[in-house]
Amino acid sequence: MTEESEHPDLAGLQRRLAEFAAARDWQPYHTPKNLVAALSVEASELVEIFQWLTPEESAGVMADPTTAHRVRDEIADVLAYLLQLCEVLGVDPLAALAAKIDRNERRFPVPGKSADSGDLGGSGESTESGE
Repeated sequence: MTEESEHPDLAGLQRRLAEFAAARDWQPYHTPKNLVAALSVEASELVEIFQWLTPEESAGVMADPTTAHRVRDEIADVLAYLLQLCEVLGVDPLAALAAKIDRNERRFPVPGKSADSGDLGGSGESTESGE
C-alpha cells in the first residue's frame, strides 16, 4: 500500500466514490434525498453497535478486533455517503466544518474568557446544528 493510499485526501476520496458510482450507472439514484436516507441508515448501523453497551464497554469497543472492524466499516459507510452528499450539493465539507466550529466558538465561549479577547477555545459542546 502506498503512503498516498494510506492517507488519501478528501477530494481524492470523493473522486473515487464518484467514479465507482459512475462505473455502475448509480448517479440517477444519488439524489440528495436518497443520499441523506442512506447516510441515516448507515449512522443507525453505527449506533446499533453501541446501543446496549455501558459507557465503559463503549470506550473499549476497539479492543475487540471483530467489533473494531464493524465500527471502522460503519464509519466508512457514513463518511462515504456524507462525502457523496457534499459532492452532489456542492458543499465543501472541510469549509463547512471550519465555519461551524467558528460559530460554536462564538456561541459557547470558554468560561471566564471575554469573547472580545480573541482567545476563544472549544467548550466541549457538540457541533450539532441549532442555527
